[in-house]
Amino acid sequence: MSDELTIVVPVFNEEESLSSFFLEMDSFIETSPMPSRVLFVNDGSTDNSLKILSEKCNHTAHYSLLSLDRNYGLSVAIKAGFDYCQTTLVGYIDADLQTHPSDFLLYFRHFPEYDMVNGIRAKRQDNLIKRLSSKLANGYRRLMINDAIKDTCCPLKILKSSYAREIPFFIGLHRFLPALVQLHGGKVKQIPISHSPRYAGTSKYHLLNRLVGPFFDTLAFRWIRSRYIRYKVAN
Repeated sequence: MSDELTIVVPVFNEEESLSSFFLEMDSFIETSPMPSRVLFVNDGSTDNSLKILSEKCNHTAHYSLLSLDRNYGLSVAIKAGFDYCQTTLVGYIDADLQTHPSDFLLYFRHFPEYDMVNGIRAKRQDNLIKRLSSKLANGYRRLMINDAIKDTCCPLKILKSSYAREIPFFIGLHRFLPALVQLHGGKVKQIPISHSPRYAGTSKYHLLNRLVGPFFDTLAFRWIRSRYIRYKVAN
């Protein structure tokens, strides 16, 4: 089976950025050397996001929509997208246009040698509080689990669908996708990507959930890793 890519886009109340996001994603689809499609996961939006997504997906062959019955959070939205993916590769990007679909073009050259490619937002265009909280969370995570991943929460990833389907996945563990791939024996490549200020709308995260959530999620990951089943057959 030849490689194809599905890009999962979780959406929760992003009506202000969707029209511009469509333009960037359309441009990527047209220039991608690999057949690619987009799966939007509406995570219980309460604004006009669902209507906008429905209209776009009804008129665009390479777009499809999965709408959850309520807001579950990012981990569930990503997991739902992974579950419905039917291509050999699956990607993930946010709809807020802080990262850009065009940077996916940098990822393809690293497959099949690597099992996942993860972006590094080298020059982050966020406010000081977001940069500091992210730096603290990443530093704490690396100290506790020693995964060598510089920007685990970067919302621009591609991985082999076999890993996306097989790795353990729980609430909050979207922060540990690279480490989970490593835990499953996979190789992760990290590359720098572009990053922009938020185009429109408001962030769904604040200082409290940027620090408290990752603290407990890191402990949960350590617990999972300590009990993860590994074995080799002698003959």
